Amino acid sequence: MNRRVGRTRRVTHVSDLSAVVGGRGAPIEVRNLWKVYGPHPQRIVGAAEAELPRDELEQRTGNVVAMADVSMDVAPGEAFVVMGLSGSGKSTLVRCLTRLIEPTAGSVRIGETDVTAANQDTLLDVRRNRVSMVFQHFGLLPHRTLVDNVAFGLELRGMAKAARRERAAELLSLVGLGRMGGYKPHQLSGGQQQRVGLARALATNPQVLLFDEPFSALDPLIRRDMQDEIIRLRGELSTTMVFITHDLQEALRIGDRIAIMRDGRFVQVGTPEDVVGFPADDYVRNFVRDVPRSHVVSVESVMGPPAEHHGATVPASTKVRDVMRVMLHTDLPVAVTAEDGSIVGSIDRAGALAVVVGEPDG
Repeated sequence: MNRRVGRTRRVTHVSDLSAVVGGRGAPIEVRNLWKVYGPHPQRIVGAAEAELPRDELEQRTGNVVAMADVSMDVAPGEAFVVMGLSGSGKSTLVRCLTRLIEPTAGSVRIGETDVTAANQDTLLDVRRNRVSMVFQHFGLLPHRTLVDNVAFGLELRGMAKAARRERAAELLSLVGLGRMGGYKPHQLSGGQQQRVGLARALATNPQVLLFDEPFSALDPLIRRDMQDEIIRLRGELSTTMVFITHDLQEALRIGDRIAIMRDGRFVQVGTPEDVVGFPADDYVRNFVRDVPRSHVVSVESVMGPPAEHHGATVPASTKVRDVMRVMLHTDLPVAVTAEDGSIVGSIDRAGALAVVVGEPDG
C-alpha cells in the first residue's frame, strides 16, 4: 500500500493515560545562562558591551549575543512557554537546556542533575531517559514503520523487540494512529507525522518534554488539533513541558506561564492573564494588544463577594468569555466556586462587561 492518508479522528481505548505514559515531572532551574558566538565569548558575559545593539556589538567585537543572562524556574508538571520573534533567542535557550548547544556561561539543573557540569555519560542519560524533544522537523526514519519509529528510543535502551513494539503500539493508539503502526512516514500527512513524533517523545517516560516550534509548519486546523493534544497531555500527565513558539495564541492556549523573549533576554514572565492584563512594556503591549482580555482573564480575578442569590455556578478558573455564555441563561449573578465546591465569590453582567470593554475591574 502506498497512499497518503488524510486526517484521522483520534480514537483511543486507553482509560488511564498516566498508566501508559507514566509521566512524572522534574523541575528545571536555569541561572544566568548566556550564549555568545564569536571570538573570546567569555569576555562579553556580564560586560557593559553586552547591552549594545546586536549590530553594533558585532561590529566592535565580532561577537553575537544569542542569549543573555536568562534565569527561570519551571515547576514539576508545569507547561512553560517561551515566545518571541525570530532571532529572539528562544530556540537557543531550549537547546541549551540539554547542551545540544553548549552555553557560554550559567547553569542548568534538571531535577537533581546539574546538566552544565555533567560528563558525557550523565548527559547521554539525560537525553535518552529523562528529557525528550519534539522539533518542527519530525526527523522520522523514512524506511521504518511507525511502530519502529516510536520504539526507536527504547531500542537504544536495549529493550526487547516485542516489549518495545507493544509499548509503541499503545502510544500510537494514544495519539490516534492505533491502526497505522505498519505504515511508513511518507504515507502520512504532516499532522500525523507530528503525532508520531509526539508518541516517540513519550515512549521513554520522560520527566521533561521540550518542544521547539513543533507545529509551525502545519496548517491551522491540524495545528489546533495538535495544540489540543498537548493541552490534553498537560491535563493528564505530570510531565514538565517547555514549549517554544512565535505564535501568541498558541502560547496563551498552552502555557501555565509565558516568557516573552527579545534580543536574547526575558522581557516579561507571567501567567497568560498577567501578560495580557499587565504588559511590562510597550514591546509586550504591542504583542498582546489584539488579544481580548475576556479570553484570558479568569472570573477569580474579577469576582465580587458571594451574592445572596445566584443563577448558576462556575469554577474560579473559568474565563470571563465562558462565563458570559452562562449569563445568557440567567439574570442573576453567577457564583464562583473553589476546587472543593465552596462558593468564594460571584460575578454579574456588569463585572463581565467591564473586562470586555477594558474598564477597571474594580
